[in-house]
Amino acid sequence: MREPSADIVFERREYTVGELTEEIGALLSDAYANIWVSGEVSGFKLAASGHAYFTIKDDKAALKCACWKGAYRLLRFKPQDGVEVLLRGRIEVYNVRGEYQLIVDAVQPIGAGALQAAFEKLKKKLAAEGLFESDRKKLIPKFPRNIGIVTSPTGAVIRDILHVIERRFRGAHVRVFPALVQGHGAAEQVAAGVRYFNENPWADVVIVARGGGSIEDLWAFNEEPLARAIAASTVPVISAVGHETDFTIADFVADLRAPTPSAAAEIVTASRETVLDQLRTAEARMKQDLRLRLASAARRLQSVSTQRALTIVERRLFRTGQRVDDASQSAKSLIAAQLTKHRTRFNALEQALRRLDLRLIITAAKRRNESLRARLDAARAAITAQRTSRLEVLAGRLQSLNPLQILARGFAVVSREDGAIVRNPAQMAPGTPIRIRLAEGEGTAVATTHQPVQ
Repeated sequence: MREPSADIVFERREYTVGELTEEIGALLSDAYANIWVSGEVSGFKLAASGHAYFTIKDDKAALKCACWKGAYRLLRFKPQDGVEVLLRGRIEVYNVRGEYQLIVDAVQPIGAGALQAAFEKLKKKLAAEGLFESDRKKLIPKFPRNIGIVTSPTGAVIRDILHVIERRFRGAHVRVFPALVQGHGAAEQVAAGVRYFNENPWADVVIVARGGGSIEDLWAFNEEPLARAIAASTVPVISAVGHETDFTIADFVADLRAPTPSAAAEIVTASRETVLDQLRTAEARMKQDLRLRLASAARRLQSVSTQRALTIVERRLFRTGQRVDDASQSAKSLIAAQLTKHRTRFNALEQALRRLDLRLIITAAKRRNESLRARLDAARAAITAQRTSRLEVLAGRLQSLNPLQILARGFAVVSREDGAIVRNPAQMAPGTPIRIRLAEGEGTAVATTHQPVQ
């Protein structure tokens, strides 16, 4: 066997930390580009940037995960602590900490059976506490003037509710508490909305609403904090979550369950036409009853043969007719009074809405802004003029102290060649070179004689 030559030199490759981390990251990204990983969510955190960070774990290991803002917004199921999930994504290395993590693109819950079991467990617990009992539920007012709604401010649900209220009863006042209705933090926001309408006594009834979806989508309405907030409410609460076939814990705790959000809006609004139809029906029934009574009396009259009996019956008929006329007039007056009352209320509400016209408010604000701007411009101009005048006075004073002004009146400054100012003739012996500074230049000379000023 041939011995290796002593001249062979093995090449040594050296990495920086960054280079090695980049190379490892590239290898992992290529090897694990589109994988599915299952585990239990732990430490979920939604950053202010919109990115989500959490860890999935099993009984053997843990894996850090990140879901960027764009992908997180598109997730149908949002990760929650303690929930078993199946994640799709890719492995990348976070160079700053030298850690590998799963970049998540999709999330699926593992088995709706776990959620259903949690639903049944909480339902049994609250039922044992008596929160579902009918005797603790409050009556929904027939004609509520102020309606509070807790739901998402965007989407079809709030539009449908407002459309029904506008169509059926324009005189109703509505306030919307905007809240998430799905995902992390949704239950807390909806519960905060219920508490808001209790802490600010305004609403006659509160509607908690959301559109349909899967058990995962509706899970916020199956959480205990929201159920207890609804149970503690002193204001009647209507649960309008999902479709007619969807049931949540909120439905059982609420004072009334509506099959859909639109149905909840119909429950709390009385149609004006319905009220008028009821009055017309009552009037028709009363008239029919009177006609039947008159017909019965007429049949009895036919059996009376004496004039006296006829006279007595005639008098009774006249009195009965008078009572009928009085009752009819009273009914008409009552109906007219009710219509006038509702019309006056409607006009007052319409005037109040006009006074709250945002266009008028904005116009007034613009006028105030223009007035303040004019006053600010005037004040700025006055201050500028005052300071300009002051500057001119100070400039004049400074100019009067300028030594060159003295030279301009015919004086001169005499100095020796070393720069020393000559103030006494004794400082310049005959033959001493001197410099003479005038207002518009300077010259040189030689001292010949010197004599003190007498």
